[in-house]
Amino acid sequence: MSAETGRKADGNGFLTDTWINLKRWALKTLRNPFVMTFSLLNPVMFLVLFTEVFGGITGGAIAGSIGADVSYVTYLVPAIAIQVSLIAATTSGIGLVEDIENGMFEKALVSPMHRGAVFLGKSLSEVLRIVVQICIILTFGYVLLWFETGGDPGDYVATGLLGAVGIVVVGIFFSVWFTAFSNIMALVTRDDESTMISVNILQFPLLFLSSAFLPLDSLPGWVRAVAAVNPITYGVDAARALMFGRDVMTVVDVSAFGGVWNTLVPALLVLGALDLALGSVAVYFMARATSAEAR
Repeated sequence: MSAETGRKADGNGFLTDTWINLKRWALKTLRNPFVMTFSLLNPVMFLVLFTEVFGGITGGAIAGSIGADVSYVTYLVPAIAIQVSLIAATTSGIGLVEDIENGMFEKALVSPMHRGAVFLGKSLSEVLRIVVQICIILTFGYVLLWFETGGDPGDYVATGLLGAVGIVVVGIFFSVWFTAFSNIMALVTRDDESTMISVNILQFPLLFLSSAFLPLDSLPGWVRAVAAVNPITYGVDAARALMFGRDVMTVVDVSAFGGVWNTLVPALLVLGALDLALGSVAVYFMARATSAEAR
């Protein structure tokens, strides 16, 4: 049995390989705080500008969609949490391209390191970043609502601390499929500009053709049709259900589970299927990569 086969057959070897990759990518992020800072700027600007521009004109539409009179800040925060996950997943592929260009990816390929552990460790480092950033967005949203209400934000997250943790979990669950897609594009193109263009072409249309910023009932019919098959809609609706403590699913009519679960169950099933499908493809591309292809 070869060293590589032995490590792959050994669960401890897989966990060790995952930890090595997780630690390496986490340290890389910590040593470059500009990555985290600038990846937060875009969502924060969306949160501030959209609440100022649309906050005063969307009250009726949101009340009709949610079934209650709520602030646009609390309506938007779940969408921005999902946007943070999307941006973090987008940059994952860029990091892989950098590894390809500086030779680190080639070293991983010729080592006995498990290919799945390479992808998993890298993805877990993105998860840590997403947790921190969503917590920042939730805190920033609370501050905005505090100023908007004159110091009386009330029940900011209707489902309490457990619901806030749930929003973070939804963000993580959502990010896996796009992280996989970003890494697949990196392995296919092996170029940072091509990877960024390919993921951005998909990222922004999906973001705006969803329930992220406005209730679907107020949007054209063709947008609602796209939103019905848009993963961002399912991620946003799941986070929003936890924010308001009620069923807010906009594209699937489910009543079998009751309350929040009528949104969470179908949303997590859709996202889980995407995570599994694209994650498997990403690991496949990692496994079939060779030293020559990495060049």
